[in-house]
Amino acid sequence: MKLSRRDALGLALGGVALTLLPLPAMAAGAEEAIAAFTGGAAVGAGGITLTAPEIAENGNTVPVSVDAPGAVSILLLASGNPTPAVATFNFGPAAGSQMASTRIRLSTTQDVMAVAKMADGSFVQAASTVKVTIGGCGG
Repeated sequence: MKLSRRDALGLALGGVALTLLPLPAMAAGAEEAIAAFTGGAAVGAGGITLTAPEIAENGNTVPVSVDAPGAVSILLLASGNPTPAVATFNFGPAAGSQMASTRIRLSTTQDVMAVAKMADGSFVQAASTVKVTIGGCGG
């Protein structure tokens, strides 16, 4: 295949245009991650506590904790990050409590969400908006 300068320029401009597309797709990425985690089941509210700061001065280390008594697994998401799924915590029968704490990186002001799969197979969700003043993902 022979590529002319005009074809190469068209491909380069197409690549640049594609880099602008992920912004709306990021919100859909969190919804897709939730759907994959729940298997498409309905997600309720209550039974889960998500603790995150209202304002994070530095997006590189944002402390987050989640507590869901009776949970089998907890999915932690940051909806505005390039990869929304941050962590999945699995709890076995010998777990003393179903809670986890971690520090996450946030690129911009966004919602942090947690979805828990309860022992009876139901799913519950909690969300918190974190305002980031200095982005942690290169922003």
